[in-house]
Amino acid sequence: MKRFRSYTFFTLVGCGLVGCLLAFRQPEPKVDSVINQGEHLEYRVHYGFINAAEAIVDVSDKFHRVKGKACYRVTATGRTTGAFDLVTKIRDSWTSYLDPQTMLPIDFAMKQQEGRYYKEQRVSFDQEGDKLTSVSKGKSSAEVVKDFKVPGDVYDVVSAYFYVRGLDFNKMKTGQLTAVKMFYDNEFIDLRIKYAGKEVVKTKYGKLNTHRIIPQMPNNQLFDGKEAIRIWVSDDANKVPVKVEFDLVVGSVAMDLKDYRGMKETFNWQ
Repeated sequence: MKRFRSYTFFTLVGCGLVGCLLAFRQPEPKVDSVINQGEHLEYRVHYGFINAAEAIVDVSDKFHRVKGKACYRVTATGRTTGAFDLVTKIRDSWTSYLDPQTMLPIDFAMKQQEGRYYKEQRVSFDQEGDKLTSVSKGKSSAEVVKDFKVPGDVYDVVSAYFYVRGLDFNKMKTGQLTAVKMFYDNEFIDLRIKYAGKEVVKTKYGKLNTHRIIPQMPNNQLFDGKEAIRIWVSDDANKVPVKVEFDLVVGSVAMDLKDYRGMKETFNWQ
């Protein structure tokens, strides 16, 4: 249950892209880099009119050197607010350093504080050597170091989020599936994303042309169905998730874009 709770919160942070399915193969879609240094996105997470949490995805406005390479740094954070903070206090963060040439992760760090549960992890990727090293630690446990062989290109949850944003949705057919391989919580995950076509959505800023994508979820005790998560990505050069809805067994939750800056181009609000 803790694992699905963590997956859910990163979904609220903006990717909504975590699902664990069997391996899937198809021709690789065209992917562009949508990372824009200085991009800053803030989201409101709510049950109806009740605010439950807030989330931020922030791209550093400068390069950071890791393992001798100048890298993009992306940090995603999520926290509960108001009454929800009193019930289950969540303070999660994920930071990824991406190679600007390949858009693959070089280093990844995660901290999760969800009620009494606490975990921190760092993953060092050696994409050329087809291996990675994971170092994880609990609140009162010793460090655990594990080495893994990497089955081809592999992403962490943050870099996978940008991989999916970089897909050329305009060349996709409704119902088309795309796969991306991720490493999360010491497991390799084959994530499938379904393209569901174009749609105009209403936001606090006005209406916007978007692409709707649907992560394919496994059977579990938290999400209500295989297509319980729906994500609307702006149909422009920004390719920003502006709205997310997902159905839980206990009800529905939504995430809306609350604030933004550092976009590639101006949104065409209607």
